[in-house]
Amino acid sequence: MSNDLIAKTAIDRRLAEILIPVIEDLGFELVRLRLQGGKTATLQIMADRPEGGINVDDCADISVAVSATLDVEDPIEDNYHLEVSSPGIDRPLTRLKDFATFEGYEARLETNQPIDGRKRFKGILAGVETGEGGDEVLLNIEEAGETQTIGLNFDWLSDAKLVLTDELIREMLRQKKDAGVEIDNLDESHFDEIETEDEAAQDAGSVKE
Repeated sequence: MSNDLIAKTAIDRRLAEILIPVIEDLGFELVRLRLQGGKTATLQIMADRPEGGINVDDCADISVAVSATLDVEDPIEDNYHLEVSSPGIDRPLTRLKDFATFEGYEARLETNQPIDGRKRFKGILAGVETGEGGDEVLLNIEEAGETQTIGLNFDWLSDAKLVLTDELIREMLRQKKDAGVEIDNLDESHFDEIETEDEAAQDAGSVKE
């Protein structure tokens, strides 16, 4: 893993190494993993199908398999709470393919080093480009009333997520309907909270004793 998008800290990366094969064996992909501190640590796992469309039962299956694996490997010393969820509509973008899949949609991107004096960018995803310098994420941004396309090195990205828009909501609902996936806990008021972090609803959980 070359950047921080899927797994950020050293323990996140260690956990991801253990759990990616487990999740992939079930037919899913790891979107993001974060171990959050607190009185009881919380291990947050976002997963999805390669073609998109994960439901509550899928999350429960992943939760069971992850719990069993972690009980054997025991990489987390203290008690922890496990949350397995779908990426949500305004999902984090963590794999290069995500930036191609959601071309044409608005996103917020953050880099781990300043580019022309700034680290945060907001614009319309314009696909990806592979060159000698590595993979770049293309973004159409507004500067002085004009649209220009910039390229951000994928390895420099520290955070990236879709911006919740009416267009995105309509497209996600259409995709889910076409895929025959039931939409769980659909709460329209939830769509107003655009700025909040990690608003994907918890779909399944268990606690390590």
